[in-house]
Amino acid sequence: MPSLKQLCRDYERVEAAIGFLEANTLRQPSLAEIAAAAGLSEYHFQRLFSRWVGISPKRFLQYLTKEHAKRILARADTVLDSAFEAGLSGTGRLHDLLVTCEAMTPGEYRRRGAEVAIDVGFHASPFGECLLAATARGVCHLAFVQEGGRDLAADALKRQWPRAVVRLRPRRTAPLVNRIFPSGPAPRPAPLHLHVKGTNFQIQVWQALLRIPMGEAVTYEDIARHIGAPRGARAVGNAVGRNPIPFLIPCHRVIRKTGVFGHYGGGPARKKAMLGWESAHVRAHAAPG
Repeated sequence: MPSLKQLCRDYERVEAAIGFLEANTLRQPSLAEIAAAAGLSEYHFQRLFSRWVGISPKRFLQYLTKEHAKRILARADTVLDSAFEAGLSGTGRLHDLLVTCEAMTPGEYRRRGAEVAIDVGFHASPFGECLLAATARGVCHLAFVQEGGRDLAADALKRQWPRAVVRLRPRRTAPLVNRIFPSGPAPRPAPLHLHVKGTNFQIQVWQALLRIPMGEAVTYEDIARHIGAPRGARAVGNAVGRNPIPFLIPCHRVIRKTGVFGHYGGGPARKKAMLGWESAHVRAHAAPG
């Protein structure tokens, strides 16, 4: 099983390939051209995808098409109905990991993180380097390092928790990253707790996002209907955009009703990579034997 550092390095090539595809959608470039854009031969491109996601690049790229997105959206209502009927409020699943979500109290929210200690660390992940932050009550922030570098990722945390004491403690956050992105089979762990700061409406939307199963996708309108705000798609979009813990609270699973993947705080290529990666893993676990 490849290490997280290896998968992180692989992701740089995957992102380059997805970016090349986005820029050349109309002419449908060949696999050899896509591999070249990632700086690899077609042979090594095949090997990279087998290592990073366990399937061929050709099959992976099929998960990024608008047609595949529309097929998923066709069952979105049924998927959400089942999830809302079966699940407890504020819980979700990430592979075999149960995720629970706890909101700050109104008093804590007003204090903007005062008297809260937050441990942070930068770590490798299958979707590039990430910053993970946690309070004593759970994971409170996750951000993927982009062009602005580590400082930009850290600034976003400070804006969210301006009065908190932030401590660089990667040894404390490393076990959490290893649970979120396991590099091999492990015994079923205890639930992973999230500690979030937001308005009542934002919390409601984020809890709804936790119900979307891995390998599925829904629209902003779907979420609005299921939380009892059928005309609130725009407000849902704003709440999705303010999600402090992407991937764990899976805002990448919300796309436009046209099948277009749409914007993502971590970049559109990363959103596509996550959706394709999850579809591949769900398909692999569903296969017999």
